[in-house]
Amino acid sequence: MTSLLTLAAAEPGFALQVTGGGSSAVKLFLLMTLLSFAAAVLLSVTSFTRIIIVLSFVRQGLGTPQLPPNQVLIGLALALSAFVMAPTAKAVWTEALDPYLSDTISADEALGRASTPVRRFILKHVRQDDLQLFFGISGGPRPESEGDVPLTVLVPAFMVSELTTAFRMGLTVLVPMLLIDLLVSAILLSLGMMMVPPTLVSLPLKVGVFLLAGGWHLIVESVLRSFSP
Repeated sequence: MTSLLTLAAAEPGFALQVTGGGSSAVKLFLLMTLLSFAAAVLLSVTSFTRIIIVLSFVRQGLGTPQLPPNQVLIGLALALSAFVMAPTAKAVWTEALDPYLSDTISADEALGRASTPVRRFILKHVRQDDLQLFFGISGGPRPESEGDVPLTVLVPAFMVSELTTAFRMGLTVLVPMLLIDLLVSAILLSLGMMMVPPTLVSLPLKVGVFLLAGGWHLIVESVLRSFSP
């Protein structure tokens, strides 16, 4: 961006004049503002929350609180979220960001266009009970179409729905692991080996069963298919 700064003497002071394009500076400011809210957007309107909770349940069920490390789980969750959100991100770029950066639409119009694919994704996966809950509490009128659903109602309903779905999926992971723990404890008790910690025996057993069943493949497949249309 080329700008010209002119300082002219005048009586009794001076005049300051700035000329040149300001569109690039405004765009840069808006992009930096969006990046500052990237973490909030990632947690509130994407698939990241469900995925990271399910992966945390897997680690908890295996009884390995430090393996895989947090960095690995977050990296895997980000990769899976990018895979799930790719069609939505592509639509946002094509319909909103690219035209805005090309100066063919205004910032307000770009924001409206960007919210449409995001709204479509959320409505596809939000639970109707949670949506009705927030509509009932807000006291607002019932929307006539999907485009009339306010994001102030849609986003919290979606987050509650993601928590509910993630905990349900996590429960299906914890129950088999709990059964293995109970079985190992009962066997050790019947053998009179009360001084042996059950986790010492159940940990390699659970990891072995998990690997033999193709656990990571099944977990990733279940999570990805839960976002299928």
